[in-house]
Amino acid sequence: MPLEKVILAESDENLRRTVAEFIRNKRIDVAEAGTIQDVYNYLGKDEFDLVFIDAKLPECKLLDFFGDLNQRSEKPLVIPLVNGEPDTFVLECFKAGAFDYLAKPFSREQIEIALHKAGNFNHIAKANAAMADGAVDDADREILGESSLIEETRTLIKRVAQTQVTVLIQGESGTGKELVARALHSQSPRAQKPFIKINCAALPETLIESEFFGHEKGAFTGAVTKRQGRFELAHEGSILLDEISEISLAMQAKLLRVLQEQEFERVGGSKTVKVNVRVIATTNRNLEESVEKGEFRQDLYFRLNVVPIYVPPLRERTGDVLFLAEKFRKLFVRKHGVEAIEFSEDSCNCLKHHDFPGNVRELQNVVERAVILCNPDGVIAPEQLNLTSKSPSPSVKPGGKPIDSTKAECFLKLEDAEKEHIIRALAEAGQHRAKAAKLLGVNIRTLRNKIAVYKKDAKTDEDLAKFGLDPE
Repeated sequence: MPLEKVILAESDENLRRTVAEFIRNKRIDVAEAGTIQDVYNYLGKDEFDLVFIDAKLPECKLLDFFGDLNQRSEKPLVIPLVNGEPDTFVLECFKAGAFDYLAKPFSREQIEIALHKAGNFNHIAKANAAMADGAVDDADREILGESSLIEETRTLIKRVAQTQVTVLIQGESGTGKELVARALHSQSPRAQKPFIKINCAALPETLIESEFFGHEKGAFTGAVTKRQGRFELAHEGSILLDEISEISLAMQAKLLRVLQEQEFERVGGSKTVKVNVRVIATTNRNLEESVEKGEFRQDLYFRLNVVPIYVPPLRERTGDVLFLAEKFRKLFVRKHGVEAIEFSEDSCNCLKHHDFPGNVRELQNVVERAVILCNPDGVIAPEQLNLTSKSPSPSVKPGGKPIDSTKAECFLKLEDAEKEHIIRALAEAGQHRAKAAKLLGVNIRTLRNKIAVYKKDAKTDEDLAKFGLDPE
């Protein structure tokens, strides 16, 4: 993105006017300064992207100026204009924070190159900061699965990624919609440009316009600095509008304009900002139904839904469950350094018969917990999976059909789950009850009372040993 505001601090008035006129012709605002005090005055009133500063500016000690700038939370790039200063001085300027330097006499081409380099640097730095907020581990970027449904999805991604078309990704929560969006970007010609994500459902209505388009300083209470929006940061790259169905109708109208014209104004600003952005949107709702109910604009829906990609839920690709579980097991064994060698046969049955309403995200969480709580022999048992049943408590489902026994065996009673949890805490604490109580988040008296109850139920010396009790 090009620079917007520049300070030109030059003691030679004729040179200053000539250079300022050239920069203004690039549609960049220029504040002219003849003294260092003028520079400080400008910086106190407004925000600037870049400062060209004469190394011989009256009453200016350039290294002190760098020191003052480094105390500011928002600081512009600085390019000294040098004339006869030794190389050691230029080196000191770079050490102090100079972005570049120009040696007098310089040409218009050199100024233009400096402006272009500074603009690119600013954009990349801000885009990288925005992308770091939503960074994911490399291990979480791959779309995993062997089923025909997921293979069809990967094939479609490859075809669509090479185009510039807007994509709407639909699917339930936890199916991997964001992974599909990242794959579309990474396999596209924009792969080396920013990928900016914005979660529409997580933002209050009062902030979403500023988050999308940015704001000028003083645009509203709390806008103490100018801020670029996500669309601006995604320039030449891709932007992911996660859960697009959650934005208001008023915001939908403004978004429609950006999709059609690729331009907008920041909140509190009048300058039109033009961008080149590929839009990828996701939703876990049926947008056609939202359009019929008047909750979503039909014209925006058509603009977004140029190429729809449906991400199937895990229950439609059951053949992938064990494949994914094994991938996650290996991942979390490496991550946590735990010896979890394999799933037991009963655990595999539990995984295959669970509906996974949370889809791949739920499966990933289930496996991570199971790896951490794995039995000492390295075999993951059903109780470590801790899959909860959605079936009613009677032994028959609504309609009179018996519950599948392979599912029923996967679930512990609450009291048994509590007992197993206490046994693990005691083992982790070396049978030290005070430490175990701390791990469990209870006081020592509560733990003693629980152990007293379990002592009465103990049938063997082995049962007693699990609670640190001596055989009677």
